[in-house]
Amino acid sequence: MPKEIITIEPSWRFRNAAGQELDPLLFRLLRAINESGKLTAAAEQVGYSYRHCWNLIHHWSAFFGVPLVTLSKGRGARLTPLGEKLAWAAQLVEARLNPQLQNLAVEIHREIGRALSDSLPTLRLHASQGFAVELLPELFAEISKARLELVYLGSVEAMASMARGNCELCGFHLPKSLPAEDLLDRYGKFLKPRTHRLIRLVTRTQGLFLAAGNPLGIRSIADLTGPEVRFVNRQPNSGTRILFDLLLSEAGVKAEAVVTYEQIEYTHSAVAAFVASGMADAGFGVETAASRFKLDFLPLAQETYFLACRHELLAQPAVQDLLTVLRSPVFAQRIVGLPGYDAQGAGDVLRVDSVFERSSGRPSAPG
Repeated sequence: MPKEIITIEPSWRFRNAAGQELDPLLFRLLRAINESGKLTAAAEQVGYSYRHCWNLIHHWSAFFGVPLVTLSKGRGARLTPLGEKLAWAAQLVEARLNPQLQNLAVEIHREIGRALSDSLPTLRLHASQGFAVELLPELFAEISKARLELVYLGSVEAMASMARGNCELCGFHLPKSLPAEDLLDRYGKFLKPRTHRLIRLVTRTQGLFLAAGNPLGIRSIADLTGPEVRFVNRQPNSGTRILFDLLLSEAGVKAEAVVTYEQIEYTHSAVAAFVASGMADAGFGVETAASRFKLDFLPLAQETYFLACRHELLAQPAVQDLLTVLRSPVFAQRIVGLPGYDAQGAGDVLRVDSVFERSSGRPSAPG
């Protein structure tokens, strides 16, 4: 069976009382216009003629009774407020559902493989969702005879999954310069210095997502306690939620002082889409997501994303292939395109105790 045969994509319908449904191409086109600012460039991006795209916009503007796009000489194309809302809605659906659909696709692929007596070696990675880790299955498939099976779980759940033997590697992240005793205690239950090794993936920057122009003038994490600030959080037990709680503690801010602390989304992109929609004023996540949704970004912490495995697995061909991917110029070049990410040291193999002692602020052990 091929390495990858299952792809599941979200689909949603917008239908009026007469039964008319929006063409899914419209959402792709609106997103492309928002990114490029030109209808010609957007038409080329979605693979249709300028005339077809303009007719599509005209038809669905009539459907809603208000324009979706404005065209002006010398200024290109701009989405109207309704056009922006439709583009955001499609992005939120995609951002919220894609990790779950990816996990579902892996399950279906696995069961089909069993029915076909698929004997292709599989390396299972359960990991916290991120823009770097999502690159790995594609790059791995280009050089390896094995398959990399990526399932998204929160950092704590990913570690627990590895401890139960449900995967060979797990992915999690640690802040670089903040005391993180509670975080290390959570992770230390699953990672033992004599048993496990850590593989450096990337360094990345996390911070606050703010509406474009930062209209509320948010300058620090303490400003989230303002009664007018609507905040969108990540789910409990995700590494990003744990990091955010750590930053609150460092700032002397109680969680209950953040009015909408319990409002959550499940991915960095979903948080960014929520803020971009105007449904929240601030969120927390990696810089790449803020950049893709054209939000202001206030950096608050740098962290290192690691992959963990049992030390004896490092000699296996599939793990060696993964290390080759991480140390390759191709991976480094892909990371260059992710704002706030740095691939320096990617593929380095480290001892658990040396990394944890650095993160706790204690002197590092040699090796």
